[in-house]
Amino acid sequence: MKNFIIVSGNIGCGKSSLTDLLSKRLGWTPYYEVVENNPYLEDFYQDMKKWSFHLQIFFLSKRFIHHQEILKNPASVVQDRSIYEDVDIFARNLNEQGYMEDRDYANYRELFKVMTQFLAPPDLIVYLQASVPTLLQRISLRGREYEKTISEEYLNQLNVLYERWVEDFNICPILKVPADNLDFVKHPEHLKLIADKILDRLQGVEKVEFD
Repeated sequence: MKNFIIVSGNIGCGKSSLTDLLSKRLGWTPYYEVVENNPYLEDFYQDMKKWSFHLQIFFLSKRFIHHQEILKNPASVVQDRSIYEDVDIFARNLNEQGYMEDRDYANYRELFKVMTQFLAPPDLIVYLQASVPTLLQRISLRGREYEKTISEEYLNQLNVLYERWVEDFNICPILKVPADNLDFVKHPEHLKLIADKILDRLQGVEKVEFD
């Protein structure tokens, strides 16, 4: 049976790493967020007000294409971040902070609404919960030059919106993973624990939580 899960969470929480490790452990096909070949990302961090709408439209387009490809793929899939997050977290935050105009955000939301009507939801979202100190540490370790301007305040506001999004999201189940306490990159037993919890949840076990 095909499974389709999405790894979600704030910048630096470990989404790409977990996507990679889960795909290898479970033998599933990985789909990664477009970062390295993103034509707007560096400009965005230099001038958020100028490039926020362009960046969000780029991500929306790529996530829509990936989601369509995933639905056509007969293999089980683990995806790095979903099409569902940006509208109520990243784009909303840019709008609330004054980096995206109301008319642009309204236009973006309308486009998102139309596009997602054509998409079947995933089976599960794996949400990596991480505190701002953990996010800052991991962002620093990966050493992307354009990410050096990301502020603690920006990450904190995204965390607030993520928690709100998780509480309101009802399209598919969400499994919360405490990423501060689980280093699935360095500790194979942590990865095994997460993988086992995911498989339990996919098999219909409702009370799947981390101690």
